[in-house]
Amino acid sequence: MRAIGLKVLKNKLSEYVRLAAGGEVVLITDRDRVVAEITPPRPGRSLIATDARLAELVRDGLLTPATIPPDVPLPTMKPIMSSADVLADQRKDRADRRSASTRPSGW
Repeated sequence: MRAIGLKVLKNKLSEYVRLAAGGEVVLITDRDRVVAEITPPRPGRSLIATDARLAELVRDGLLTPATIPPDVPLPTMKPIMSSADVLADQRKDRADRRSASTRPSGW
């Protein structure tokens, strides 16, 4: 275990991160008071940061894993409207707005 001041840590951060990755705990001090520590990853922790963050969100109850296994294809969905129908509906809506804005006031 090593203790290192903030100023030295700032200048040699990558060195102390490598020590932690190698299994050593590095205590960070500010005016001779321990304020934080850099530790190696816990056993079972994913080496990929996004996997680790997702696992943490599941543990905290903020995320629910998918119930459909990844190898099962999702059900096909029918489109609600065709793209031509969407465009026609949009044009109609825009035309209605234009005609409303050209009406004289008092209508």
